[in-house]
Amino acid sequence: MSDAKLTDGTPMLTAPDAVCPAHAPKDHPRVPPGRVGVLLANLGTPDNYDYWSMRRYLNEFLSDRRVIDYAPWKWQPLLQLVILSKRPFTSGANYKSIWNHDKGESPLATITKAQTAKITEAMKARYGDDVMVDYCMRYGNPSTKSKVRAMVAAGCQKILFFPLYPQYAGATTATANDQFFRALMAEKWQPAVRTAAAYFDHPAYIEALAQSVERAYGAMEVKPDLLVASYHGMPQRYLTEGDPYHCQCQKTTRLLRERLGWDESRINSTFQSLFGPEEWLKPYTVDEVARLAKAGTKRIAVISPAFSADCIETLEEINGEIRESFEHAGGESFTYIPCLNDDDAHIAALSAVIEENLKGWIA
Repeated sequence: MSDAKLTDGTPMLTAPDAVCPAHAPKDHPRVPPGRVGVLLANLGTPDNYDYWSMRRYLNEFLSDRRVIDYAPWKWQPLLQLVILSKRPFTSGANYKSIWNHDKGESPLATITKAQTAKITEAMKARYGDDVMVDYCMRYGNPSTKSKVRAMVAAGCQKILFFPLYPQYAGATTATANDQFFRALMAEKWQPAVRTAAAYFDHPAYIEALAQSVERAYGAMEVKPDLLVASYHGMPQRYLTEGDPYHCQCQKTTRLLRERLGWDESRINSTFQSLFGPEEWLKPYTVDEVARLAKAGTKRIAVISPAFSADCIETLEEINGEIRESFEHAGGESFTYIPCLNDDDAHIAALSAVIEENLKGWIA
């Protein structure tokens, strides 16, 4: 691919299979064959767990007005002078404890790459070379902008943007879409685009969740007394302002329970990852598991239906802080059921969502 640049400095790539259109002058820019792009998007990951890598990542994340919507004049001094002076050390230590040292990347990066590879295989089997699949991160690398540029350069005249969040939230799905649209602003010839809707109630997704629970329970001699579905939290205020996340989480839990054939006493929904002084969605997972233990529930399993891939919130927070809260309160058996990751049933569910969204674009 060429190393020419757009006016903002972004590389102006040219696909190796690009050709001069028929009947065009010989000096006409080469044009790659038309394709449909599928761009998967996840939250993001620091490049490393050292102080400066963590600071860059946290600064980008916590400066997003979709995530922290306080007025910048009030929030930025606190963020830059206080939070980013200390938090990179603690967050870096947490990342180091789960880091994929063999590949030099976070587990989220490793898993997202594996998911992309399997979905690429599924799309190739379905559509041949007419569909290109890649992934990007909202924060960190690979950036959304770089991947949009690469897809356009490869001839993607249509792009399906697929945020890998089962439930919609302004702080996840919406900010990923925002970044995608910003990336399109840099393109001279914009592709036609679609964004995939949340898939919190998709039958294939619910089936994949249920199978993961059944596998985990089937491997235990003594079954848990309760399954805790722990979702990432958000300020309670966001719910009252119209964000549907809480309702979609509750529906996911209900559909999972119905698929498993359980009554309401065997599963509940909680919310984790509190940040800041506001009241967040309740019950808080860390407090609820302690309450359960004190009330006599000695064996629990925890699942994270809001995460498409295991990450710092599941591998460190659930298996660290939340496990400790349960055990310190008298709990005896704590089982974390991994995210769906690149499980075949999950890949089938994601592929089904993609195929539904590509209808009318490709046969």
